[in-house]
Amino acid sequence: MNHFISELKSFTKKGDWVLLLLALVTSAFGCVVLASATSADKFGSNTKYIVIQLAATLLGVLMYAVMSSIDIETMSEHRTALVVFNCFVLLLLIPFGTDNNTGNRSWLDIPGIPFNIQPAEICKITFIVIMASVMNSHQNRISSVPSVIHMVIQLGLLFGLNMVLSKDAGVSLIYVFIFIGMAFGGGVSLLWFGLAIGGIAAAFPILWQFLGTHQKNRILILFDSTIDPLGINERYHYKINLLSLTGGGLSGQGLFNGNRTQAGALFAQHTDYIFSSIGEEMGFFGCVLVMLLEFAIIARCIYVGIRSQDYIRRLVCFGAASALIFQVMINIGMCIGVMPVIGLTLPLISYGGSSVVTIYAMLGLVSGSYARPESLSHERYIQPYRSYRL
Repeated sequence: MNHFISELKSFTKKGDWVLLLLALVTSAFGCVVLASATSADKFGSNTKYIVIQLAATLLGVLMYAVMSSIDIETMSEHRTALVVFNCFVLLLLIPFGTDNNTGNRSWLDIPGIPFNIQPAEICKITFIVIMASVMNSHQNRISSVPSVIHMVIQLGLLFGLNMVLSKDAGVSLIYVFIFIGMAFGGGVSLLWFGLAIGGIAAAFPILWQFLGTHQKNRILILFDSTIDPLGINERYHYKINLLSLTGGGLSGQGLFNGNRTQAGALFAQHTDYIFSSIGEEMGFFGCVLVMLLEFAIIARCIYVGIRSQDYIRRLVCFGAASALIFQVMINIGMCIGVMPVIGLTLPLISYGGSSVVTIYAMLGLVSGSYARPESLSHERYIQPYRSYRL
């Protein structure tokens, strides 16, 4: 405990301020576009959304400092406790789960708490630590069958539990991408990736039968133009949001002036499709700015990981970068119509308290790796020199 307090006090000197500054600039930009996206009449007052987003950002910065001050090896030693924690928070969806009108029972509506919590977002952080711990324990034989099975079990447990309890494919797929990014960065043989691709291809016809018609059409419309050609069913939201995204030209129609945004005509214009609102009101230049900010954060995570000579710290950085890459890729891909709609927010831009806080906490893990790029285990286990002279 004393060591943690000491590290927390030294955060201002040792933490990754470049990463924090990039995150804060992105959050500030997000609050501006959020204020515009929620100024439509259908939202009532946009004050509530801005206050919640700002409060989440402040809490996120605190979590950034806290997570940055915790030694990743100390966390990894409690892997079993983290697995139990993940299962516990997800199981809370059974008595307290709510869908927030999204169709996915992904949020906790706990009596006495004035806001909803998305437990799957919290599990992203612990899953990165769990995966890093598992891979670190198998570091010398990372491509062996027992090692890969151990890693797959951890993924299958979290992915399966979240899918069964919440039906939220979006966040569940983030776990898969974190797994892929960490496995690749951790040196798992490419042969396993080839086997995985072949296995998925072989199982896909079977898995396809378990999807509902609406879920199938969300995927098929990317390839089959005969599905909803008039754009009144499955293609409706995609059509409207794509028109808004491309309707701003180079410089946009101006903040608080987008035709569809200010009319509230866009689907989830403050969350999943805020990128379309940015395209309409800030144009091509605004969209490029968003992508530059997001990829600057991702690049910083990768840089810190490459800089660290310690295996477990490098894995944590790659895991955080993988999660962000997937969210950015899917969110923007949904808006331009090349990815299926699976409901993922644009990191630090879209509205969502749970998402903002957990992203800052996840980045805090990266900051901790920056502050302590090498293992500190010797400081905890080697007794200090004592003199026994009288």
